[in-house]
Amino acid sequence: MLVDSHCHLNFPDLIQRIDAIRDNMAAQAVSHALVISVNRPDYPAVRELAERFDNFYATVGVHPDVENSPEFSEDDLVAEAQHPKVVGIGETGLDYHWCKGELEWQRERFRVHIRAARRSGLPLIIHTRDAADDTLAVMRAAGADAAGGVMHCFTESWEVASAALDLGFYISFSGIVTFKSASTVKDVARKVPLDRLLIETDSPYLAPVPHRGKTNEPAYVRQVAAHIAELRGLSLEAVAEASTDNFFTLFAKVPRGR
Repeated sequence: MLVDSHCHLNFPDLIQRIDAIRDNMAAQAVSHALVISVNRPDYPAVRELAERFDNFYATVGVHPDVENSPEFSEDDLVAEAQHPKVVGIGETGLDYHWCKGELEWQRERFRVHIRAARRSGLPLIIHTRDAADDTLAVMRAAGADAAGGVMHCFTESWEVASAALDLGFYISFSGIVTFKSASTVKDVARKVPLDRLLIETDSPYLAPVPHRGKTNEPAYVRQVAAHIAELRGLSLEAVAEASTDNFFTLFAKVPRGR
């Protein structure tokens, strides 16, 4: 059994094919999908998917590169976290690739999400791009270790991964790990402790080899697991079992086996 720990099934390329996507998941033994919130206006559609399907769950939050989005207050996030199908806070974090200039607004949004995660007892889903040092600094200063969570779609160095692991976080790998040029990501995938490793698609983006260039979907998480297994000299079954167990451990609101 496999789990896609991060996808965007409410996006147009996927929601229009939701029945076929679910059939493909079943065919590849992908039992669950975590649908990730990226802005406030689209959050109701994320939550609705989780409400409609028993094996879909949701998060609540605003992505760091959505500069002009209506915000969730800390209290808003805590209130939404009480929903039975909302199991995480985010995605949140810092992104200095797409956003330039004075970015204190982004760091403060990140702090709000961390405080909400601490209050609600839900894990954080953290995005970082071209901002690793500041991401870790905010995590430490705001007490993200008290909430825990996952560094999603990990593309940083082993030093960054090690620092996140020291804060109690999991490391999640997307289809990028299958790309020939992704030597740094492959190195991290070999080193992360098996009991702290997650897998994801980040659908509809970043489809793994041999589907690269196509619209990604949760069924393709099997290729991510298979490549990590090859890198580590393990069976696909071993990586599937470990990453699935890790998902249920981190996202403890999700009932095992449902």
